[in-house]
Amino acid sequence: MKKILILIIVISLQSCSKPFQPLEDFDCNTSVLKNLEEVEDSKNLFSLELPKDWETNLYQDQIQSSIFSADTSKNLTESILLDVSYINKELIINENFILKQEQEYLQKKLIMVENRVFNYNNTKAIYMIFKGKKNNLKYQICSIFIHLNSSNFVLAKIELYGDEAIAERRCKALSLIENIKLNQY
Repeated sequence: MKKILILIIVISLQSCSKPFQPLEDFDCNTSVLKNLEEVEDSKNLFSLELPKDWETNLYQDQIQSSIFSADTSKNLTESILLDVSYINKELIINENFILKQEQEYLQKKLIMVENRVFNYNNTKAIYMIFKGKKNNLKYQICSIFIHLNSSNFVLAKIELYGDEAIAERRCKALSLIENIKLNQY
């Protein structure tokens, strides 16, 4: 009987040679978050360290596997909603992609206020920030798309309500996203 060896390569979004670009762009202080636990998605494609006191849910279907987490101990206007998904679909980051995203969010009455394409581990990535109102509250989404290969990408979405400590909350979420661990077979 032959033994088959499966090699699992773990890739962290945190690059040793280059910091995670969104953290730099938003002048984030890279303070160490405490009281974290590793949460693995239900398909064993990636894991993420999240605060133990956040409420976390897993979701999967044939195309994606997601981890959704939020600090439900705080008011919505003081909390972070974080949704990270490993998506089995082609991603081509170009002007047409950016325009399509902008049009989709415009239908939700959100306006793109910033976007930047950046190099991440020798592949293309982009973050986009959309702002508007939702449920009569100021609202913003920061979407980060990270191309993995010809048929997979990661989408990390940060949702923030209100205008209290927006930069601090966004930076905290970005520092969690920076440490995503991807399992590639």
